Amino acid sequence: MSWRRGGGGDGGVSRRWAVLLCVGSFCLGLLFTNRMWTLPEASEIARPNANVEESNMPVAAECGSKKIQGKQDYRDILQVQDTHHDVQSLDKTIASLETELSAARSLQESLLNGSPVAEEFKVSESIGRRKYLMVIGINTAFSSRKRRDSIRYTWMPQGEKRKKLEEEKGIIIRFVIGHSAISGGIVDRAIEAEDRKHGDFMRIDHVEGYLALSGKTKTYFATAVSLWDADFYVKVDDDVHVNIATLGQILSRLALKPRVYIGCMKSGPVLSEKGVRYYEPEHWKFGESGNKYFRHATGQLYAISKDLATYISINKHILHKYINEDVSLGSWFIGLDVEHIDDKRLCCGTPPDCEWKAQAGNICAASFDWRCSGICNSEGRIWEVHNKCAEGEKALWNATF
Repeated sequence: MSWRRGGGGDGGVSRRWAVLLCVGSFCLGLLFTNRMWTLPEASEIARPNANVEESNMPVAAECGSKKIQGKQDYRDILQVQDTHHDVQSLDKTIASLETELSAARSLQESLLNGSPVAEEFKVSESIGRRKYLMVIGINTAFSSRKRRDSIRYTWMPQGEKRKKLEEEKGIIIRFVIGHSAISGGIVDRAIEAEDRKHGDFMRIDHVEGYLALSGKTKTYFATAVSLWDADFYVKVDDDVHVNIATLGQILSRLALKPRVYIGCMKSGPVLSEKGVRYYEPEHWKFGESGNKYFRHATGQLYAISKDLATYISINKHILHKYINEDVSLGSWFIGLDVEHIDDKRLCCGTPPDCEWKAQAGNICAASFDWRCSGICNSEGRIWEVHNKCAEGEKALWNATF
């Protein structure tokens, strides 16, 4: 069978049919191309097809997320730098705000209860609360007039020098005492007369008594933080010798640290036998007989930073009081993120111990006799300690904190 029709030539498709097939293929090609590549209308160019937009979204989002992630990683690297300092600054700012809140609460309470500290607080508020380095509260009792005088004539500046110490060095020193069970009695009037003469007392709303030292310590810190804005609040007994400049240098190096609790840390035995000194009525809370207390600063001298004093002030009504005030203070910080600093310069012995250390250039901040929990016969012997272990008056006035 032949495909050839008409004219001659060899077998195959005729030229006419070949031309028709080419033309037809060309037309079909044009038709196919126009249907697949139809140009969008102008409105479609201005507003892309929704399906195209949706199909392109994952790709764009993926690219964008990579760019954002890259920027975020860079920011994270920058934020890591100086993180420790930033955290400390933030903690100090929070503590400052809490202190102001505590001060406002204390002012309100003093106004409502007629507290004797209200007038001094009003004065400090009217002129603005300046910043101090430390407040030194000397724990004293009604019967300790001789101890107070021995301190006044040894390590505690008097009169204009004490005012200069406050203004130039930012150091406040006060004898801390409450009132008797019968307010306005003869012992209260004696303290008032002594305060009129020296002006170095801090009266607190507390009934005096040896077994009430934990409550007195709590009230002291709460009152002090409401009166003065300081970096540190120090508690010291009235039978301890203190070198103020050395103590100030120790604390000033810790000023940027939050929640500082510094002293000579110890962990003595929990005494469960009635009648012995430092008997612990709540000994059962510390486990089996013979157990020791948790680490805490010995009570002769210790210091806490402002944020911890503020914490005590805010929570003073619910903080538990043990029979021993140094144990009580240590217990209040259990469970808190507090830095315990053990510094043996805060608990040197009396001569020759503090004398040898002073000669070696390692001056003590505080000196006392461990066997007496203070300087034995401090009214007379504190002069000896001062003569042999004092840092010298020039050291205080030349010190920079």
